[in-house]
Amino acid sequence: MVDLTLIHTAEVHVASFDALAGAAKLHHIVRPDWLEQAQDGIDDALRQEITAEIQRLTGPVLCTCTTLGELAESAGATRLDWPMMQAAAQIGGPVLIAYCLESTRAPSTALLERAFSDLGKSAEISTLPLTGLWSHFTAGDTDLFHKQIATWVSTSLALVADTSCVVLAQASMAGAAALIETEIPVLASPAIAMQNLTGAD
Repeated sequence: MVDLTLIHTAEVHVASFDALAGAAKLHHIVRPDWLEQAQDGIDDALRQEITAEIQRLTGPVLCTCTTLGELAESAGATRLDWPMMQAAAQIGGPVLIAYCLESTRAPSTALLERAFSDLGKSAEISTLPLTGLWSHFTAGDTDLFHKQIATWVSTSLALVADTSCVVLAQASMAGAAALIETEIPVLASPAIAMQNLTGAD
């Protein structure tokens, strides 16, 4: 049995990932304060705190927060969105990255560029900022959050016809995938990462 520790920055992710666990045993660490602090940049104190937390853990560690992903990876954790970015690069560009936090844009884009580079491909990426929707998530209205994401992404795809796939940059956005009106793949990180790490369907 896979024994996996997950680091989240929102409590809502605990139930979402438990539902994807299959036979894996999950341990959850929830630290919304880390994301709050990281919004203005990751300083040395936060870097040291997160690094120490990850390095004290035993077994595989998965960081589900996109903003903290690069730091978590440097400390030895797996980034939730890496398997998704690899899948997007395999499909090929142009890839549309939708995100709801500005702090997500740079790390998500850089990670997708890395996935393309690993395959020897040129990265073709466009971005869709949906930062005005984040307040729905923080208010706990995830249904409206996902519906609004789906509306904006569907509209964007109707305007940009040559997109090969959509990447929903944050784990919190995953519920929008099934609501987006398109024939192209819409990739969400939780299911892809859990399948990759645990073999769970």
